[in-house]
Amino acid sequence: MNESQAKKAGSRRVRRALLVAGLAALGAQAGVEGVLAQDAAKVMPRSYRVAFENDKIRVLDFVAKPGMGVCGEGMHSHPAHLTIVMSDWQGKAVTPDGKIVGRDKKAGDVFWAEAETHRVENTGKTMSHVMIVELKGQQKP
Repeated sequence: MNESQAKKAGSRRVRRALLVAGLAALGAQAGVEGVLAQDAAKVMPRSYRVAFENDKIRVLDFVAKPGMGVCGEGMHSHPAHLTIVMSDWQGKAVTPDGKIVGRDKKAGDVFWAEAETHRVENTGKTMSHVMIVELKGQQKP
């Protein structure tokens, strides 16, 4: 192979690598967008226990180690829901637009949230345990 042929071959490898990287980036973005609409229990099925379910509600029991998601790993969605905090924990919530909100909770706290998409991380040093009561028939964001 002469020098001209080597340059052409190198140029083709660079173009091919750029094409593959671009397609991978598009696929990763599609994956992120797909996760935005996913059911939290499907995002982390091993961390959830469906404690109760009927045609009106679903009760999820979730435990997370420090550094893990509090109600699901990664960006995920919930219909309108009530959260019952079973243990003290410190965390942060991140919305799809990048807004960060601190969420330090105490055992016994109860709070309501309309349908939402978020990522919530246990930033403390203790396990977090929450019960999430999701209303069925509600639209996810």
